[in-house]
Amino acid sequence: MMPTPSPKTSAAGSLPWRRALITGGAGFLGSHLTARLLDSGVEVDCLDDLSTGRAGNVQRLAGRAGFRFLQLDVADPDCRSALTGPYDLVLHLAGPAAPADCRRSPLRALDAASLGTRNALAVADRDGARFLLVSAGEACPPNGNGHPDHPTAHLDRADPVGPVSAFAECKRFAETLVAAHAAAHGSNAGIVRVYDTCGPGMRPDDGRTVSGLVARAMAGGPVTVPADGHGALSLCYVDDAVDGLLLVAAGRSVRPVDIGGEEAVPVGRIARRVIELTGSRAPLRFVDGVDGAGAPRPDTGFARELFGWAPRVTWQEGLARTLAPAAHRDT
Repeated sequence: MMPTPSPKTSAAGSLPWRRALITGGAGFLGSHLTARLLDSGVEVDCLDDLSTGRAGNVQRLAGRAGFRFLQLDVADPDCRSALTGPYDLVLHLAGPAAPADCRRSPLRALDAASLGTRNALAVADRDGARFLLVSAGEACPPNGNGHPDHPTAHLDRADPVGPVSAFAECKRFAETLVAAHAAAHGSNAGIVRVYDTCGPGMRPDDGRTVSGLVARAMAGGPVTVPADGHGALSLCYVDDAVDGLLLVAAGRSVRPVDIGGEEAVPVGRIARRVIELTGSRAPLRFVDGVDGAGAPRPDTGFARELFGWAPRVTWQEGLARTLAPAAHRDT
């Protein structure tokens, strides 16, 4: 496999931004993006209302040159006055990172997708900044990525008032809004769909499959896997996801770009690896049901073709880094 060019050493040279705004910057992925940009000499305003993000994710960044944390709701129109900029990059991650967060606060999630996206776009337009919406695979139409077998696809994508629909609707609306805004105003706006990602700083209660497996293993189990454990995830390590995001941000693509793992791994196999890495004696049990047994899987061909991106860390190594004692000390 050819190595993926890092955005820091790509053909474009060093990162092409001086100051960035990251909404949802205290979340798992947002905090890793914030740290990477700061490490590359980019000043970062990190905005988060801490409804799902955690202050601890960015606490270690406090005091670093160029870092500013703003505890604000991106859906509040008054937040724009605090975002003084000027920015040349706006990364919009605010909103629920997982369906479980959306179920807990659906109205807040819908506001972040609608009003919050409008506010972030307005700030980017004001400063002439590159805008990148960080969306999720659930936004993709049933046959859009070649994986219509997502076990909750009929709920997520056909029933707008179903029990698990709000998350997908939030992501879809935000994508539609960004595409319409770019078409109407000619703004430099793009979309990235991030699929299942693991790494240090994951919330144990985020409701995603891997987090649930880890939490149950650490608690002594049982580690439950729906059905026969053959539902699959395409895991991507967070460093690879950050590389992909920044490569897309450094381009001018408007078309949505999938960033995620390229190997579909049965959940049962992932569960066994988690038990092994945690040293847990928890039993593995297969239970009735399909919720969480699989997920939409990415089509990374466009990321490879246009940006030269491919994940470098295997899912096994990614889980090992996620669960390493050093990783826990850093979170």
